[in-house]
Amino acid sequence: MITLYEDTRGLGWTGRKENWLSDAPLRTWAGVKTDSNGRVTELLLGNARLVGEIPPVLGYLTELTVLNLSGNELSGVIPPNFGNLTKLRELYLNDNVLTGDLPLEVGTLTRLTQLWLDSNRLEGEIPSELGNLDKLARLNLQSNELSGDIPNELGNLASLTNLNLSGNKLTGEIPLQLGNLSGLRILVLSGNELRGHIPIELGDLTNLRELNLHDNRLSGDIPLELGKLTNLARLFLGDNALTGCVPSNLKEASDIGPYCK
Repeated sequence: MITLYEDTRGLGWTGRKENWLSDAPLRTWAGVKTDSNGRVTELLLGNARLVGEIPPVLGYLTELTVLNLSGNELSGVIPPNFGNLTKLRELYLNDNVLTGDLPLEVGTLTRLTQLWLDSNRLEGEIPSELGNLDKLARLNLQSNELSGDIPNELGNLASLTNLNLSGNKLTGEIPLQLGNLSGLRILVLSGNELRGHIPIELGDLTNLRELNLHDNRLSGDIPLELGKLTNLARLFLGDNALTGCVPSNLKEASDIGPYCK
């Protein structure tokens, strides 16, 4: 904990800093929660103006269940030894300036329900190992510099309700396996370089409230199967090379026409 304070310019942190570097029990340090044995279980330092790189020593806090370092000025890479945090349920590193690849080791964190890495400068491909996170409810990788194909393995995330991969440099086709995500409510893939057809399998996502494929290079007819998405409130398909018509029952949700008769 002392290393974290020193490596991220603790003297310049904003907000509460009570008891940091003191002899008081860790549970009384601002943003720190511990278990009955004094082991750190939650570290909540979002929007605290942490500056510098994430110290790898955090990978030794193996009782962590929640790690929130969002909204800071953290740079450098995500430490690969975060794969040691096997009890982690929520990881928020969004809204920083992190770079480098998304570590494959994140795929070992099988208790994760929340993974927010959006609004950084992460690059490289999305690891197929993320498909192991079968308890994950929300995956947000928006606004990075990720490239390559969307892994088919993301279709294994049976608990997923929110998937946002927008604002990257993703290429290839939309995996038809995403149609397996029966609990999905929000699917946002806009602002990439995705090609090919819209998979008819997306019509199986009957819990979907928002489907955003705007600003890609998609082509072919708009699948009539999207008409099965009766819960859809927002449909964004513009700025592609799509043909055909939008199912008429989605007229109120869609950003484009024409509409099927």
